[in-house]
Amino acid sequence: MAETAKAPPSTRERLLLTAAQLFRRQGLAGTGLKQVVAEAGVPWGSLYHFFPGGKAAFAAAVIRHSGARYEKLIALAFERGGDPVEGTRLMYGYSAQALTESDYGDGCPIGTVALDTASTSAPVREACADAFAGWHALIAGQLVDAGLPAPQAETLAGFSIATFEGAIMLARTRRDTVPMEQACETVCGVLASALAAPDQSSSSR
Repeated sequence: MAETAKAPPSTRERLLLTAAQLFRRQGLAGTGLKQVVAEAGVPWGSLYHFFPGGKAAFAAAVIRHSGARYEKLIALAFERGGDPVEGTRLMYGYSAQALTESDYGDGCPIGTVALDTASTSAPVREACADAFAGWHALIAGQLVDAGLPAPQAETLAGFSIATFEGAIMLARTRRDTVPMEQACETVCGVLASALAAPDQSSSSR
């Protein structure tokens, strides 16, 4: 059977993908809507046709779209890893590869915007919070499936994401992946220890 050709992204999808790439590299405040439209190669009117709520509403839509795409990447890492420790290694590895291939321009699709604008825009803050919550739930679910009680899994998922975000920031500023490698080993060590001896007392809290 012949392989079906993948359809090109729609105009709406091109706007979202282009904006996400620009947000990762230069933040929301540093990205103008005219730049998004120009780099997406779409008519100016398309932006307000699909996103009539202005820049904040558009940014929130970009964040939600990017958060969902990245959540799928995290899920893929855990699926390929086969267990939470190896899944975490792959998650860090994918991000470190993206950093080096982009000359440390592409960071977290949510973290850059969260640091840049979340404190001044409620729609953007809520979108960032929802994206992080989705990642947190996914990782915690993987840990529960591996045998950890839910409260312990929730705590370790938060630790994992916080360490991941901090490592990306340090790697971008240092322009090397050592912070990613060090953070990965630390998080994987903590997860391996927890999985070897689950905190059964937390299940009764």
